[in-house]
Amino acid sequence: MTLLVLLEYAAVVVFALTGALVASRAQLDIVGFAFLAILTGVGGGSVRDVLLDRNPVFWMADPTYLAVACGAALLVFFTAHLFESRYRALLWLDACALSAAGAGIAQSMGQGIAVVLVMGVVTGCMGGLLRDVVANEVPLVLKQGELYVTCALAGSVASALTAGAGAPAGVAALACAGVTFGLRAGSLLFGWRLPVYKSRPPRV
Repeated sequence: MTLLVLLEYAAVVVFALTGALVASRAQLDIVGFAFLAILTGVGGGSVRDVLLDRNPVFWMADPTYLAVACGAALLVFFTAHLFESRYRALLWLDACALSAAGAGIAQSMGQGIAVVLVMGVVTGCMGGLLRDVVANEVPLVLKQGELYVTCALAGSVASALTAGAGAPAGVAALACAGVTFGLRAGSLLFGWRLPVYKSRPPRV
C-alpha cells in the first residue's frame, strides 16, 4: 500500500469522523450518522475523480472506504457524549483531514500545475462543504477570514514545488500535509485570519 493510498484512507476516516460529529450536534439517528460520515468522507475525492475522469471513482474501485466511513460513524455515535466540546473536536479533526487530502492523485496522473492546485483544493474542501450544507450549518470554507481554502491551496503549492524539485511522491505528500496542517493549526490556535471586505458609505 503506497503512502498516497494511506493518506487517502486517513482523509476518509477523519473526514467521516467530522461528518458524524456534525450528525451528533444535529441529534440524528444512526442512519443519519452514517450518511453524513460517508458524504463527508468520500465527497471531495468523488468530485476530484469525476473531474479528472478517473474511472472508476476511488470508493467504487475499493468499497472498503465506505466500510471505514461507517465504522467512524458508529464510533462517534457511541462516544460523542464524551467530548467536552464537539465543535472544537470537529475543527481539529477537520484540520487533520484537510492536511491528508492533498493534490497527490492529480500529480500521479501527470496533470499540469493549475489542475493539481485546483484538485488539491477540491479534494480537501468539497466534503466538508457538502457536510455543512446538508446539516444546515455555515460552511467552514465561507466563514469570515477563515484560513481554510487558503490552507489547502498552500499545501497543494508545497506539494507541486516539492515534486517539481524531483522529490518522491511520498515526500511531496508529506510536504503538502505539513504546510496545510501548520496553517490551519495556526488559524485555530493563534487566530490567523485573512482580511475581509468591509463596505464603505458611498462618496457624495
